[in-house]
Amino acid sequence: MDFVCAYAGRPATALTRRDVARALLAVPSGVALVELPDLRRAMMAAGNPLSLPFWDSAKATLSSIEAGVATVGDVQRWVESTGTEPILMTPSYFVWPEEDERGPVAAEMFARLVAYLEERVAAGEIDPDALAAGDREARAAYEELQERWLSTPLPDGRVPGAAVNDEQDAELFSAWDEEEAFALSELRRIVGELPKQPELPAAELDAAGARLRALLALPGYPANVLRACAGFEDHPMPDDDRELWLAVAAGIAGPISDLSENGDVLEEFADLEGELSAEDAALANLCAIQHADWLAGVAALARMGPGVLASPERMARLIAESEDIDLDIDDQDDDDIDATERLFASVVALWGYLGVVDEDDVLTPLGWWGLPKALERAWSPAPE
Repeated sequence: MDFVCAYAGRPATALTRRDVARALLAVPSGVALVELPDLRRAMMAAGNPLSLPFWDSAKATLSSIEAGVATVGDVQRWVESTGTEPILMTPSYFVWPEEDERGPVAAEMFARLVAYLEERVAAGEIDPDALAAGDREARAAYEELQERWLSTPLPDGRVPGAAVNDEQDAELFSAWDEEEAFALSELRRIVGELPKQPELPAAELDAAGARLRALLALPGYPANVLRACAGFEDHPMPDDDRELWLAVAAGIAGPISDLSENGDVLEEFADLEGELSAEDAALANLCAIQHADWLAGVAALARMGPGVLASPERMARLIAESEDIDLDIDDQDDDDIDATERLFASVVALWGYLGVVDEDDVLTPLGWWGLPKALERAWSPAPE
């Protein structure tokens, strides 16, 4: 009892089912099972007996954990059945961050919701025993109650669900910016240490620029993907071939927009049994490549120079073997390398249209000169 009260920060008379459940899960399941009868008697002596369905559900859940058959979902569902535990993922797909990953706003809103649910239990609007018994109507009402609270403005005007999502987005963008800034500094260091700096192959750039302008004027793949990558759907193409080429090459490493002409993209992605179009698959692959993989791959090509094979298979191997990123080749299995190869299949195919690689997937002088510059542009902060 002393442990439960200390863990919950409440006296025995104020403990809720959630408080007891969380305390039981904070110790080994075998210990919790042994102590369960004494804890129940102590709660009764304190005048806060809870209910038989709760204690039966606690014993069943702890026994399943001890037997090694309980899933994480089973345990989460049990805690939620206490009537005051926020649902981890609501039917509208709002997801609470894990407890150790909640920022100040998420922690505040979570605590506010717990307090609100406690009020509803006290008012008889939530039946924890029905939840513990798996009553579907009680569960649906419990979910609806939380959905409504998450979308209802607080007295200060904040909408709980939106406030939590905004905080998570800000944290994600901050982490992304930090990762990008580090990758950019490493790229500049690596390029600065090259024994020979790449020179602009003017004739190749002129030819590539002419081909690229003709290509971008066409409908369908790959023109629509290249336009989306460079952001040309919303902004005009530059007149200078160098700027045009670098904008498109940088966009492959960091796509600026999506396929605005594809109005059914959400429906297409929602069709789990359907196949993605070439355009959607290409953009999905580009967006899935991490900064570290781009850095490792382009750094390797910059060091080896024109004439090196830059096929998807070779790129995947160069990344796996790179010393520029914190990656142990021994920890890489064939599935990891195959996944990287599939992602870079889209990259190398698009590189071919820019003249980064030739028809045999061999790095050209234009690619040697332009890839580091394109990557630097993709990772540099946009001018204000």
